[in-house]
Amino acid sequence: MPRVKNSKVTRARRKKVLKQAKGYFGSKRTLYRTANEQVMRSMRYQYRDRKQRKRQFRKLWITRINAACKLNDMKYSQLIHGLKLANVDINRKILADLAVHDAKAFTQLTNIAKEAIKNPPAKVEAKPVVKSEIKKVETKPAEKPAAPKAPKAKVEYSAKTVSELKEIAKDMGLTGYSALKKAELVELIEANVK
Repeated sequence: MPRVKNSKVTRARRKKVLKQAKGYFGSKRTLYRTANEQVMRSMRYQYRDRKQRKRQFRKLWITRINAACKLNDMKYSQLIHGLKLANVDINRKILADLAVHDAKAFTQLTNIAKEAIKNPPAKVEAKPVVKSEIKKVETKPAEKPAAPKAPKAKVEYSAKTVSELKEIAKDMGLTGYSALKKAELVELIEANVK
């Protein structure tokens, strides 16, 4: 049996790695083994630095915003707090761009933040919601003209899901069913079916 070396695939793989190693210095560019090691390392660096790029840009934006804030007698943290109080939604990237390229607009934003800090909006305290007893309202569906009634098979409501029971209650014209539990829904529907 002839020996199979799979040289075509091997050559393609090596060419691919050497192509990725283009621009490296010395044997890292020409020899497959060292080139492969360097390409693997560079891929790890790429993966790590894609994450770090986001952090570094955020740090750069904050530094630029802080420098512009100091020119307007303010701190970075005060500016961000004031803008939040004033309900101004501008991200740090845009703020940094304004700080560098449009100082007048940035000054207006700092003035808005200062005003919001001096006159904070009144806090609205959230009151805890207490669940009150829901009154069952029994309503009869609108009467339709008498038609010959066929004996109906009894429907097993307890086997249905809550959403199906709510649909049935809605079709029957009942109110106050949205906050009821399954057992309460079954009782309400059975009481109105009779």
